[in-house]
Amino acid sequence: MKEAMLYEKREENKVRCHLCSHHCSIHPGKRGICGVRENQDGTLYTLVYGRIVAEHIDPIEKKPLFNFLPGSKAYSIGTVGCNFRCKHCQNSDISQYPHAHGGRIVGEERTPEQIVRSAQAADCATIAYTYTEPTIFFEFAHDTSIIAHQEGIKNVFVSNGYMSADTARKIAPHLDAINVDVKAFTDKFYKEVCGARLEPVLDTIRLMRELGVWVEITTLIIPGWNDGEEELREIARFIKGVGREVPWHVTAFYPSYKMMDHPPTSVTTLRLARDIGIAEGLRYVYEGNVRDSGGENTYCHGCGAAVVERSGLWLVRSRLKDGKCPECGETIDGVGM
Repeated sequence: MKEAMLYEKREENKVRCHLCSHHCSIHPGKRGICGVRENQDGTLYTLVYGRIVAEHIDPIEKKPLFNFLPGSKAYSIGTVGCNFRCKHCQNSDISQYPHAHGGRIVGEERTPEQIVRSAQAADCATIAYTYTEPTIFFEFAHDTSIIAHQEGIKNVFVSNGYMSADTARKIAPHLDAINVDVKAFTDKFYKEVCGARLEPVLDTIRLMRELGVWVEITTLIIPGWNDGEEELREIARFIKGVGREVPWHVTAFYPSYKMMDHPPTSVTTLRLARDIGIAEGLRYVYEGNVRDSGGENTYCHGCGAAVVERSGLWLVRSRLKDGKCPECGETIDGVGM
């Protein structure tokens, strides 16, 4: 265990956690919504510091980050726990583990130094804090990210965006990119499907942009829930308001966890979402979770030429020259393009 960051002590040994936008008030002996931060006699502890339950080498495109060091490798880590309760969670065995196992915490012990050395040994350009919401293992991610930067390794979050503004400001100096889920554009969805609210997610996206972190956005399109044309248009317009160069990943849903009775997303629906994003003025809209649709490629926003070609999550060919389109010379937005 390690004492948590970003909390305040209150009367009668209660604490208020300020890590995410739930701002949990936690009584002695109890935990926050995430299930991994516990009040012990008026001191808040993180129970997952260095308790890594998932550790893999992934293409950066799996995060998904397409306009950030394309074709590079990311050393990906995660712990148990999450501050959301998404009914369609693809990693529910990790994210909901403490709640499903009487509060039990599992994971292999790792130090920040060990994670960085492993990333170096695997020739990874990036450490990705992912698989569940990285905010809930913030202390470990924070400490690791500082050492990673000292060793020339970049850091990325794959996030639901529900972190507090204080958390965003604390991690931003050590964070190079973030992919944030905009799961829908209604509070109804966030309340009924995730146990959260929409606005804090949008606030995080705006703030990360202001703080200079490269941002990409993902929307998993679930038939009957968030696949309406007007809602997709609203998401696209929000992204354009943040920056038309912010990539939008529209990805296919497949039945999972508590949504096994829902049908998968059709390629037609994904293509509609992509067309809406482009029509609204976004420069980069990608189709995900479908293979070889052509929607995984990066196209020049100036002339339309395919400048980065992919098959699934794998880079096939980059035609960029110093980050520019070889056909018209237009600069392609991103990091390390």
